[in-house]
Amino acid sequence: MILPIVGYGDPVLRKKGQEISESYPELKQLVADMYETMYNAYGVGLAAPQVGLPIRLFVIDTAPFGEDEDLPAQEQEMLKNFKRTFINAKMLKEEGEEWGFNEGCLSIPEVREDVYRNEQITIEYQDEDFNTKTEVFDGLIARVIQHEYDHIEGILFTDKISPLKKQLVKGKLQKIMDGKVRPDYRMKFAGPKKGR
Repeated sequence: MILPIVGYGDPVLRKKGQEISESYPELKQLVADMYETMYNAYGVGLAAPQVGLPIRLFVIDTAPFGEDEDLPAQEQEMLKNFKRTFINAKMLKEEGEEWGFNEGCLSIPEVREDVYRNEQITIEYQDEDFNTKTEVFDGLIARVIQHEYDHIEGILFTDKISPLKKQLVKGKLQKIMDGKVRPDYRMKFAGPKKGR
């Protein structure tokens, strides 16, 4: 089932997500719905707060980045085949040089800005079967994970841009809060046109 994506300004996007257990109600269905919602909106990642749930869960499928012919063949292949569910994730390390990449967010349509993030991460998480894993990722995969991880910490990519850029996107963010944007996927807005 395709879920509505919560728009910028909704308080759920600012909440630190709660850990969940295997007994979380209808977890498998929620994960399936999140993938379906993400694909419907042409996203590469989606966190539970973006569908209104303040829990530590996000899904990622970087396959669209694997189509970038400017990337080395090996990286294209990795990106094409990276699909993962992260439950109760905990960032252990962010290291290496910071590098910029133009990011967007399904909860903040029509806004894209360069964000600088570390090139390598070490993260601990549980998969859909609640097996605990600790893994190291780098490049675009690390970046997508960092972006989604921020969501479960109540952080948005617009928090990481310069004060000048924040001023420049202020009007666009207000339009999202007021429900005056029309992306080609279902959204739930925080402002006056709630629930549209």
